[in-house]
Amino acid sequence: MRERITVRVLLFDPDSRILLMKGRLPNRPLNSGVWFTVGGGADPGETLEACARREIAEESGFTEVTLGPAVWRRSAPGMLPDGERVMQIETYMVAWVPAGEPVRDNWEAHEHDLVDDMRWWTLQDLATCVERVFPERMLELLPEVAAGRYPDEVLDITVPRG
Repeated sequence: MRERITVRVLLFDPDSRILLMKGRLPNRPLNSGVWFTVGGGADPGETLEACARREIAEESGFTEVTLGPAVWRRSAPGMLPDGERVMQIETYMVAWVPAGEPVRDNWEAHEHDLVDDMRWWTLQDLATCVERVFPERMLELLPEVAAGRYPDEVLDITVPRG
């Protein structure tokens, strides 16, 4: 299984809300889906910062972005839209955008097919969410990040598969 370097973005607005997308896996198109962060795979030779900016623009339409630090790292098996199984090596970066609503203008066809919703969440609303949220430890760790308290080193949040 090949490794795929990805950047996931903890994207905040001025009200400290986080932008999440709700989507389904290609092999489970009828699944109810999960909530996850903006982000995606890095192109060959692309820095993590450039990947974060590109993915934010493509998936949310925001181009005025202030990037913060990388705070988490996670490894997990995943599936690409074409069905290829990969080991995702995810780096979670913090970023902020001005007020506004995300747009889907730059989405690829598979994103329109597999992503059902995209919206801003307050920490309070997210804490009471009954749907699945990824990464698995987001609800535990996000309040510190949202408050601007970052780990001294990038924190490995991989949950062992059992």
